[in-house]
Amino acid sequence: MPAQIPDATHRWRCGGCGNLTRFDVTRTRRTTEFWHFDLAGDHVVEEETVRGEDVESVSCRWCGRDDAIEVVARNEAGVDPHQHG
Repeated sequence: MPAQIPDATHRWRCGGCGNLTRFDVTRTRRTTEFWHFDLAGDHVVEEETVRGEDVESVSCRWCGRDDAIEVVARNEAGVDPHQHG
């Protein structure tokens, strides 16, 4: 089942090992971009509009599980947001 991307009030958590910070994400994006070329031929993408996005898989970087990733509320994740880890 494709994974859900967390919004501003949620985050991923690995139900297997408890990881909250490291995930491998495979996704496909369809975008429209405005490319600005300089006279030398180099470009910079100045605007990008995401037209569609599919998350194909999310796996835990620590334990490798892709069957235990869950979306949880940030305030229920069990960490102090003021601590740095």
